Amino acid sequence: MPEKTPALTDAELALLSLLAESPMHGYQIEQTIEERGMRDWTQIGFSSIYYLLDKMKGKGWLTSNLAQDTGKGPARHVYQITPAGLETWRTAVLDALSNPHQAYSNFMIGLANIIALDAAEVYAAVSRHHAQLLERRAHVQAKLDSYNNQIPWEVVQLFDLSLAQIDCQLDWTAGFLQQLENRNKDLS
Repeated sequence: MPEKTPALTDAELALLSLLAESPMHGYQIEQTIEERGMRDWTQIGFSSIYYLLDKMKGKGWLTSNLAQDTGKGPARHVYQITPAGLETWRTAVLDALSNPHQAYSNFMIGLANIIALDAAEVYAAVSRHHAQLLERRAHVQAKLDSYNNQIPWEVVQLFDLSLAQIDCQLDWTAGFLQQLENRNKDLS
């Protein structure tokens, strides 16, 4: 029976994905995360990058070599994915694409507890949520547009999925707000 590849956190998978593209030092990884807007679709903190790199190096998924920067800066550890890391990455990518994972949010907890609130409070809160979704959509669309069609196809797909999810949430919240309005009219 083949050995099961350990589950990766989203942050570990994101870092392995970047290193599967090419070796990088930690600051290059941070720059790439920022340039690609990766924090718009995955949780990866700046402060956790080196911790995760060291953790994955300890698991044999990465190696590092000290390399002098081309500028006057200090030598930096350049991380490279190992064959074991590539296999772990490949398995994790296939698992991520194959298995739907439930996205939990505190919005759902709030929704489950609206009974404890006044209808006007709920309406105001969900209206703010809807407005923030509109801002989020505009931000994601602006980021996509800023690339002027100069990004890889798979990155475009990330943006398309994000926009579709936001659109779905916008549709749902608009419908929910309408239901709240109708309900309040019926209760009056």
